[in-house]
Amino acid sequence: MKTELRGNSNTSISLQNPSLFNNPQSSLSGALQGCLGSLDGACIEKLLLHCASALEHNDGTLAQQVMWVLNNVASLVGDPNQRLTSWFLRALISRASKVCPTAMNFDGSSTIRRRNMSVTELAVYVDLIPWHRFGFCASNSAILKAIEGYSKVHILDFSITHCMQWPTLIDALAIRPERPPSLRITVPSCRPPVPPFLNVSCEEVGLRLSNFAKYRDVPFEFNVFDHDPSSFASSEIMSQESSHDFHFESLLNHLTPTMLDLRDDEALVINCQNWLRYLSDEEKGNSVQDSSLRDAFLCTVKGFNPCIVVVVDEDSDLSAPSLSSRITTCFNFLWIPFDALETFLLKDSNQRIEYESDIGHKIENIISFEGAQRIERLESGIQLAQRMKNAGFSSVPFCEDTIGEVRSLLEEHASGWGMKREEDHMLVLTWKGHNSVFSTAWVPNGLQD
Repeated sequence: MKTELRGNSNTSISLQNPSLFNNPQSSLSGALQGCLGSLDGACIEKLLLHCASALEHNDGTLAQQVMWVLNNVASLVGDPNQRLTSWFLRALISRASKVCPTAMNFDGSSTIRRRNMSVTELAVYVDLIPWHRFGFCASNSAILKAIEGYSKVHILDFSITHCMQWPTLIDALAIRPERPPSLRITVPSCRPPVPPFLNVSCEEVGLRLSNFAKYRDVPFEFNVFDHDPSSFASSEIMSQESSHDFHFESLLNHLTPTMLDLRDDEALVINCQNWLRYLSDEEKGNSVQDSSLRDAFLCTVKGFNPCIVVVVDEDSDLSAPSLSSRITTCFNFLWIPFDALETFLLKDSNQRIEYESDIGHKIENIISFEGAQRIERLESGIQLAQRMKNAGFSSVPFCEDTIGEVRSLLEEHASGWGMKREEDHMLVLTWKGHNSVFSTAWVPNGLQD
């Protein structure tokens, strides 16, 4: 259990109405036994599960009582426990408004509008903690090793961070002793409707990358493939309004060698950063043709015969059908960024509040939604590795240079960050010893050394 580490474990929060703990008639008394009038991480988790149970049984009165207690704990500018609780409370209110709207008198409409970032602001955002940079660093190093000896490289980039990974790779190609290869990067015209949001189009991002590559004397081409022309123009700004009609099935139908302009003389790289989770993992039937979108995507890219496939994501299983299971796992995982930000940013820091707001966006989707609307369907590194092997891929190890580069990156951040190696050559970012993000590299069976 990780609750003992959350939010400076010795901190507890006093309730304004501790009599709730002592009233034998209160349905909360059993849930709060042992909390003794104050709430630590374990008691908050217990409350969240109690509220989830009430909602699953359509008990609006009990749900309101639990939310009242949680509301006394929650604060967007408090300690990590209080801040994390704020976002869980918002998610539960949102879910409650759907399940038993007439019984609820909480205001669940106070959604924080998320700002579209500039490219410069996004660069600062991904540098706050190594949550994204860890994957960039490990992936780029694996890609550089895989493309050695090739004069032409094509990267299919499936990610949510608007190509922030690639300036570092371009830099690394530029300083190679041999002439740098020509580099093509292709991205889909739209992305999952999740933060971070950017205030410029894909094309503008590509233009900036092109200018940087030209400055570094790396031959470069940037392409945007429009997988569904009827949905919206590829030049649309990638904001929170973009693409709640993002159709993954349409994307898969357009992932063809012709559409992607794949060429035999190029080394093909598939880059998946925090992406696979948004492809549904639900199978449609029992036949191969009825496989999940996630498996269908892997089958498709394997058919392209890439020289490497890199997959990076958060190391937690948030795909359970049970709401209680998702709450437990989510609460015991997403305390990590809240705790990490506490080590170096003030409680009222706008940077911190915005970063946590984006995590709150994820929490709301995990807790408040079901069915096709619940797009946050993260699987752990162990689960992903098994899926890759089932799809016909073999893992490839990260070299010692990669390990050194990742360690150097982590030295720039708080001492709580670490790295470890796990099965299937997986690298895992840790915070206080707990898994945070995994990075893996794969090749189609038969291509490994």
